[in-house]
Amino acid sequence: MAPNPQWLFPLSALHMTPSSSIPVDKELYDRARGVEFLFRLGSSLLLPSSAMFTAATWFHRFYMRYSMEDFHRQDVAASCIFLATKTEECGRKLRDVARVCHAKAVGIDTNTIAADSKEVDQLQASILLTEEYLLEAICFDLVVESPHAELVDLFDAYEHNPMIQEYTWSLAHDSYRTPLCILYPPKIIAASCYVLAQRIFDGPNSPSLDARISAAAPTASLPTPPSHKPPSPDASRYAIEYFTFSETELSSVADALSILLEFYSSQDAETNFPYLSSIIAVPPPTSTKPNLYVPMAPVINPAPADASSTDDVLGRTPNSSHGGNTPASSRGLLDEKAILQVVT
Repeated sequence: MAPNPQWLFPLSALHMTPSSSIPVDKELYDRARGVEFLFRLGSSLLLPSSAMFTAATWFHRFYMRYSMEDFHRQDVAASCIFLATKTEECGRKLRDVARVCHAKAVGIDTNTIAADSKEVDQLQASILLTEEYLLEAICFDLVVESPHAELVDLFDAYEHNPMIQEYTWSLAHDSYRTPLCILYPPKIIAASCYVLAQRIFDGPNSPSLDARISAAAPTASLPTPPSHKPPSPDASRYAIEYFTFSETELSSVADALSILLEFYSSQDAETNFPYLSSIIAVPPPTSTKPNLYVPMAPVINPAPADASSTDDVLGRTPNSSHGGNTPASSRGLLDEKAILQVVT
């Protein structure tokens, strides 16, 4: 199913959101913190990844219609999660969502919070009120397509190294911490994550990202049927040939790759994410997009209040109707520690 065009924005729209008084890099930083909080909330509620990805997409769509100065990211994240529990058929009680939300926000164990506490009552009211604005913001459009569904088909069509699949799945998970889901269709994001994962796995002496996504294939061929191996012997171009992208779409893949690499490069890799060095070292493809992120400076206490819980965000395999070779875990590369260190 083709994505609804009303939810795909040009890059320039990120500079004209209702939060326009906030610098774009700061807004993207706050969005990433909100999605991190959302993932932790969904994980503690034992939600399937499909529900968390749907909620994260709504989170980004919401802030294209409302300002971050008017709606706190934690309230919006909780409302997105609560709505997703209803639409993704993994229902949770409002009070349970509010209790976990309060625990995550203040960094305490959920079991220590009384179900009838004043704070939980206030959070319930806030979640319900924000949900009304959320439904209005997303125009009651509850259907969300995920790049993970595209990846399941991609993995089914060809035998892949399991490690490349895991890298790809994790990159797609982390993509929700960026605005990619409101900038490009799922297949663009899926291809970008696969190409980057393949380049990381193949190492620095392998073909560049530009070579992997160039319009000129090594051999002329007809479009590849999804159930067959690509006709080109160059496996590094598998995803591009599988999706049979146009030149305009290839340009979008280049931009999406650039945004992903820019996002990872903005992390405090030296102190908190040393394992990102192999990603940060990848030269970005040729792209004309403007820079969205700036390097983040380390702080004394790197864990933001949103991520004070010690709970891991263990992604769970989405309940995809496509079936197939879905990786066993959808943990993002940034899930092991609090993300995005910054001096505010």
